Amino acid sequence: MGSNPTSSATRHERSAGLTRPLRFFVAAGDTFTLKGECRVGRFQDQVALVTGGGQGIGRAISFAFAREGARVVVADLDEEAGNECVDEIQAQGGKARFVPVDVADEAAVQRMMGQVEAEFGVLHHLCNNAGIGYTAPLDQLPMEAFDRVIAVNLKGPLLCVKYGLPLLKAARGASVINIVSTRALMSEPDTESYSASKGGLLALTHALAVSLGPHKIRVNAISPGWIETSSWQKRSARREVVLTERDHRQHPAGRVGRPEDIARAVLFLSDPEADFITGINLVVDGGMTIKMIYEP
Repeated sequence: MGSNPTSSATRHERSAGLTRPLRFFVAAGDTFTLKGECRVGRFQDQVALVTGGGQGIGRAISFAFAREGARVVVADLDEEAGNECVDEIQAQGGKARFVPVDVADEAAVQRMMGQVEAEFGVLHHLCNNAGIGYTAPLDQLPMEAFDRVIAVNLKGPLLCVKYGLPLLKAARGASVINIVSTRALMSEPDTESYSASKGGLLALTHALAVSLGPHKIRVNAISPGWIETSSWQKRSARREVVLTERDHRQHPAGRVGRPEDIARAVLFLSDPEADFITGINLVVDGGMTIKMIYEP
């Protein structure tokens, strides 16, 4: 999950940088390795739940938390992707488990949080990354498709926070990260479902930040730009995508984004040292949305 409505691989809103090396995990054949392997990190033995965590940007986020010592709950509708992600993390010394879930299903989210409570009793980090898109001209847009996008992208994060709230409170300083999109701020034609869902998620972010602040729970959003996710899909879905120099030149940063860029941004906002940051929208897009474009 977590795909862009225009293209599931080549146009997903994501990119940024912290103080870590540029590539702290790398592709190695048909698997991924964590440089230095999993180690004692800044989130050692904390619990991190990543929805849509089995592939794409969510997979990179799951690996990033594992590298920093967290116990990662990879939640995904795709069981093949989720189990594969967990197997790779565990093979490299990380701690992870897979929980199948449709985040739009209230009962399924309740069950998921029940499993987290039974196993860990606490939730330090919740990353609402799961998302879908649907592209169609407005007069051809099936309302059931619109409703499904809203249910996954907007209702899903709300359900996860609602039913995860007792566990987040137990952490006494938890962090919620909503993966939004630059589509919350700008649009392409025929993306009403996706844009509306992400705009709503951005508003939900600052509402939750105000409501949950007294409980020492910070809530922030990350809006990715163009992120090339193909190499982070499950093995059966990976394909080679060739990016052109023109693709890279569209970004003031000089390149198309990578899932690792978003993972670093998630770690930054999740860090207790960022405890004065809440309710923000961190746009991570290589500068693409601030670039003024004149058509010839």
